[in-house]
Amino acid sequence: MALSSEQKKAFKRIGHHLKPVVMVSENGITEGVLAELNRALDDHELIKIRVSAGDREAKQELITEICAASKAELVQVIGKMAILLRRNKTPNANLSNLVRYKDF
Repeated sequence: MALSSEQKKAFKRIGHHLKPVVMVSENGITEGVLAELNRALDDHELIKIRVSAGDREAKQELITEICAASKAELVQVIGKMAILLRRNKTPNANLSNLVRYKDF
């Protein structure tokens, strides 16, 4: 499901204040990285990740691969940071960034 521009704007506003919870290096997506990414998306729904890749094309390919592997939607990419979204059917009000920052 593609995000509308209004939705992206709201998610960017929330994501701006988040700290990266997953770091991805040039090694790409390992089992550990994918497990941590899925755990973070399940808990927080909207997360910021740091992607350290050699050049822009490699970074974009890695982000596309991450989104496909985690079934997350890309909200924004700025430099080495990317904001990902994957809604949870039963969000935890204490952990979900969407619930905690809905009035943001």
